[in-house]
Amino acid sequence: MYENKTEERPVKTVLACVDTGEFDAEASIDELSELAATANAEVVGSVIQKRPTFDPATCMGAGRLGELKEQLDTLEAELVIFDHELTGVQVRNIENILDVRVIDRTTLILDIFAQRARTKEGKLQVELAQQKYRLPRLTGMGTSLSRLGGGIGTRGPGETKLETDKRHIRKRISYLEAELEELKKHRNFSRSRRKKDGVLCAAIVGYTNVGKSTLLNALTDAGVLAENKLFATLDITSRAIELPDGRSVMLIDTVGLIRRLPHNLVEAFKSTLEEAAAADIILNVQDLSSPEIKEQAEVTAELLNELGCEGIPQIYVMNKADAAPFTDTVFEDDNTVMISAKERTGFDRLLKCIMKNLPETAKRMKLLIPYDKGAFLGKVRQDGKIFSEEYAENGTLIDALVDVKLIKEAEIYKV
Repeated sequence: MYENKTEERPVKTVLACVDTGEFDAEASIDELSELAATANAEVVGSVIQKRPTFDPATCMGAGRLGELKEQLDTLEAELVIFDHELTGVQVRNIENILDVRVIDRTTLILDIFAQRARTKEGKLQVELAQQKYRLPRLTGMGTSLSRLGGGIGTRGPGETKLETDKRHIRKRISYLEAELEELKKHRNFSRSRRKKDGVLCAAIVGYTNVGKSTLLNALTDAGVLAENKLFATLDITSRAIELPDGRSVMLIDTVGLIRRLPHNLVEAFKSTLEEAAAADIILNVQDLSSPEIKEQAEVTAELLNELGCEGIPQIYVMNKADAAPFTDTVFEDDNTVMISAKERTGFDRLLKCIMKNLPETAKRMKLLIPYDKGAFLGKVRQDGKIFSEEYAENGTLIDALVDVKLIKEAEIYKV
C-alpha cells in the first residue's frame, strides 16, 4: 500500500495511462492528478500510451516503459501511479524495470479513503475494501514465499507464506463483514425508527468535490470538514433543518462519487450509499463551474439507478453558481435550483423546492379549537408542532403543524 500520512514533503510522482479508447484518457488522468494531490503527492510528469490492449505482463509497452524510466531519472521521481487496476505480477514487473514504487488508481483511492475515515463504520468499510483488493494480488508481488518445513510447531507441512497470508486475510475479511453486518442492523433500525416517528430525510448525493459538505455546513452549521479536495470527507453526517412550513428534515451527507470508483469500494460503502435509497427526497448536487459536469452527472445517475432510487423525488442542486461562467443556460423549475453554498445564495428557493417535492406529511394551519374539543387539541400537540397558542373567547387559537392524518378533521376548525 502507498503510505504518505506522516510525510510532510510531497512525493514526486509521475502518472501513467494506457489509452485503449475505453474512456477519455486525458480527463481521467486529470482527475488522477487531483487524487494524487489529495494524497500529498507532487505530480511532476505524466505519460499516455495509445494501445489497442493492455500488455498482460507490464500494462504498458516495453519501449514506453524505457522512456518512462528515463523521465523518472531526469525528474528524480519516487513514485509512478497507473490510471488502471494492476495485477500483482504487473506491479512486480514494472517495479523491476523502473526501480521505483508503483501503485494503481484503486490503491491510491483506497489510501485516500483510509486517511479520511473517522468513524468506526468508515474505517471498517475502508479496511474491508483494502483486504478484498489485496487478496487476489498477493500472488506475484515479489515477497518471500518460501515453503515452511513440516512438523510440530509449524503451520503445516509444505504450507507457503502466500497461503498463510491468504488465510489470514480471508479470516480478517470474515471478521470485518460480521462487524459491518452488525452496524448495518443498527443503521436499518435507525431508518425504521425515523420512518415510524415520521422523520423526513433528504440524502445529499453527488460527485466528489461538488460542494456537498459545504452545503450541509451552510444549511445547518454542521462543522463538517470542507476542502477543495477530492474525498475531503468520507463519513456520513446527519443534521436537521426546519423548512418554511415548519416541518423538520434530516439532511444526510453521503460519500462522494467518482468515475470508475473501485468495485470493492462501491460494495463496502453500499450500506452508506443506501441512505439515498431510503430517503424521502434526494438532493443531487452538481458543480456548475466544472467542464466535466455532464460526465459527473452521468456517474451519479448510474449509481443512483444501481441503488434502486427510481421513484424518489430528486432536486438538482446546481452549486458553485458564483464561479460558473454561464449561469443563464440553467433553467430553474420545481426540481432544479441554482445556488452557491460558499456564498450562501439561493437557499430560500432551495428550501421551497424541498418543501414542494416532499410528500405531504403535515400541513401548517391556523385553528380555533373549541374548549370542549380538548382531546383533538391534545392529538395536534402530540403528533404535530404548535408554534403559537392563545386563549380566545370561543376556544384555543393555535398556529400549528398538523399531522396529515388529522388534517381532514382540522379543516372544521380552520380560521
